Amino acid sequence: MKKYILKRLLISVITLLVIILVLFLMLQFMPGSPFNDEKLSADQVASMRKAYGLDKPVIVQFLIYVKKVLTGDLGVSYSISQNTPITTLLSTRVPVSFRMGVNAVIIGALLGMLLGIAAALHHNSALDTICTVISVLGVSLPSYVFGLILAYFFSYRIRVLPLLYDQARVISSTFLPTLALSMFTIATVARFTRSSMLEVLDSEFMLLAESKGITGPALIFRHALRNVMISVITVLAPLVVDLMIGSLVIEQIFAIPGIGTLMVSSIQSNDYNVTIAIALIYSIMYIGVMLIVDILYGIIDPRIRLTKTQN
Repeated sequence: MKKYILKRLLISVITLLVIILVLFLMLQFMPGSPFNDEKLSADQVASMRKAYGLDKPVIVQFLIYVKKVLTGDLGVSYSISQNTPITTLLSTRVPVSFRMGVNAVIIGALLGMLLGIAAALHHNSALDTICTVISVLGVSLPSYVFGLILAYFFSYRIRVLPLLYDQARVISSTFLPTLALSMFTIATVARFTRSSMLEVLDSEFMLLAESKGITGPALIFRHALRNVMISVITVLAPLVVDLMIGSLVIEQIFAIPGIGTLMVSSIQSNDYNVTIAIALIYSIMYIGVMLIVDILYGIIDPRIRLTKTQN
């Protein structure tokens, strides 16, 4: 297992370097530049590009950037907030998106598993149909549609929750966007939990457990759910990063000063450093989550750990 983890870490580092290089190349071909102010003359733009090192070859810029990143320096903003360290920009925005995303993951995973288990235990019943309809709606409709619906009823019609983000009312002002973000997770986890639970309930080892006198919650949670968790973790892992980083549209609807709105602003203004920094955060979190998932596989099912150790 240790050999496998070390191998994955090495692959992850190489992957991150490739991602940064690809981003550098893509940004070089983007129209415009970080210095699009019409008041600046050509000489002034050239002087600013030289000051920020943008006149150097791409590979040189890449090596300099990697060296800075290894020391924790993500550079400064070129245009959004000129000369402001990117770590300062992210320090106030990442916690907002992260907190909202974590809450959405928890809500989505718990409610999704409960719906899936309930649907499987009451297969072909009215409850199963209701859970299936909820799952279909959650997967079919984008999160921003749920956000708009929730905002209309609870912020405009009933007026029990604020529409826009309020630093003084963080919990109440992020409740609706968090719930909207969690809908897709609820639906996805419910579908996979239901199908996996039905398959597990019909398996031979479950019949063996019942023959030993194991029934009720012990049968479901100790034997069935443990095997279902592998499928749930597999489908949940990619969603975790998206939710923790935040939804671009949801943050725009509810005026949440998160990392999603910063990403949009950086792309629109060609602020290369900010764009690359946010993409780097996405990549690190995604690769980190997938590595954690692999480790959890081995914990949940020792057979997987044994297979990977042998490989």
